[in-house]
Amino acid sequence: MAGEDLKDLADRAAAEIAAAADEAALEAARVRYLGRKEGALTEATKRIAALPPNEKPAYGAALNDAKRRIGAALDQRGAALRESALARDLGGEREDMTLPPRRVRVGRLHPITQTIREVSRIFGTLGFETVEGPEIEWDYYNFEALNIPAGHPAREKWDTLWISNPLGDDPSRPILGRTHTSPMQVRVMEKRKPPIRVVVPGRCYRYEATDAIRESIFFQYEGLAIDEKLT
Repeated sequence: MAGEDLKDLADRAAAEIAAAADEAALEAARVRYLGRKEGALTEATKRIAALPPNEKPAYGAALNDAKRRIGAALDQRGAALRESALARDLGGEREDMTLPPRRVRVGRLHPITQTIREVSRIFGTLGFETVEGPEIEWDYYNFEALNIPAGHPAREKWDTLWISNPLGDDPSRPILGRTHTSPMQVRVMEKRKPPIRVVVPGRCYRYEATDAIRESIFFQYEGLAIDEKLT
């Protein structure tokens, strides 16, 4: 097959590709001319080895030009077929402007919230109820009712954030940012009789200097179980 024959082959391939009516016909043309096993140009490439040395450069150039032309024709026809298919699809659709807009979900749950919900779900399967309490707490529930009266050495472990009452401070009932979630143990036991199974997640506050391992706001998760024969 001479260089002129390769040019004729490329012309025939380009005409056939341009006439391809759909993706299946286009793929069949690609395999016929560029297929690795029996493609026309693949067979033409195998003939290079048998050519005289002085004919190989011209033949190789003609072969590369034929491949380029056929490849370009495939790309062009493929793009045209895809564009035509898209136009048909869009032409068959009608937008209903009376429909409500699709709901767009913005943002994600914070990892702490995800963790609290997952742990609460697990405890829920064990019969525990999740309860929450006030973050601004009375001194009574935060310390006194937990057997930590004023002057008790254990209070030194908590650097408490005391809060001024906007309705007027009552020296007998000081308020604070709760230093732990344990006040809810007292509140639950005041209102319920055993058996009791609750877990208490929540934000707590302590007067801490912020560094790599400390923060004035943190989350605590604790549980309370009261029943007979518990260990």
